[in-house]
Amino acid sequence: MKTLFNILIAILFMNASFTNAQTSQQKTIEVNSSLGTLKQINAGLLNVGYTEAGPSNGTPVILLHGWPYDIHSYNEVVPILVAKGYHVFTPYLRGFGTTTFLSKDTFRNGQQAALASDIIAFMDALKIDKAVIGGFDWGARTAVAVSALWPERVKGLVSVSGYIIVNLEANLKPLSPTAELGWWYQYYFATERGKEGYTQNTYDFNKLIWKIASPLWNFDKATYDQTAQSFDNPDHVDIVIHNYRWRQSLEAGETKYDNLEKRLAVRPVIKVPTITIGSDFDGAFADGKAYADKFKEKYEHRVLKGIGHNVPQEDPKSFAQAIIDVSK
Repeated sequence: MKTLFNILIAILFMNASFTNAQTSQQKTIEVNSSLGTLKQINAGLLNVGYTEAGPSNGTPVILLHGWPYDIHSYNEVVPILVAKGYHVFTPYLRGFGTTTFLSKDTFRNGQQAALASDIIAFMDALKIDKAVIGGFDWGARTAVAVSALWPERVKGLVSVSGYIIVNLEANLKPLSPTAELGWWYQYYFATERGKEGYTQNTYDFNKLIWKIASPLWNFDKATYDQTAQSFDNPDHVDIVIHNYRWRQSLEAGETKYDNLEKRLAVRPVIKVPTITIGSDFDGAFADGKAYADKFKEKYEHRVLKGIGHNVPQEDPKSFAQAIIDVSK
């Protein structure tokens, strides 16, 4: 009995050491003051890092970033919303910034249902019953998935690039050569060389993606570096690699998300008020016609010309206005 007790104490000590190691890593992050106060909360599988700003009695807004970006995409969006009385939350997604796993044994899963479940756990932890949710890239996919699976939790949706839920079966079908060229990094990540290359060159790799995805955006080094610090997260590479390998059916997700993925695979209609945004990044799909029939409540599509993929940071006023308008 004494031996068993000693083993349990050792396990608790190891878990505490793991948590402390994560906490020390979190202290290196410097967050722009415009986003509000950086906080941490245990939510589901994660200890989520997030910023909070605005009056506590304001309409909750959750802003979700993509890859390879972070919460600083909303540096100028948050003050606009706070001035209008919104209560704004900007969480780091799993694998970014100060968001870490509570257990070292949890599978580092980047599939869409896992990220969507993270947001519901985040809302539950903060006792947010319903919120306006907006995002781009991974953040848009997550916001759309949350809206599809838990529409009762969403007051309004803003999604850059529209309806981008992953369908694994559809992803197995080849695209035109031009379209395939645009996804070169997904094929790179499918290889062990790609994983090693991303591990060794995360900073330069992600900076290249910024330039390709937003060719007209003349960001400076300080702007990029502010976000790049979030890539030092100990789970970043594992989450990114799994996300893209899962999309290509090269790695499996977790069975506990199977039912959610089945519901997403049928391309469900979104039944919450929505504004979608198309930009130059979306090419021929910028007009939104390809997915307009997937939104059945109050719906509007907006096109931003001369703007790349990081819409909130490249055109914060337009993104903030979409949040304001969809919440009315």
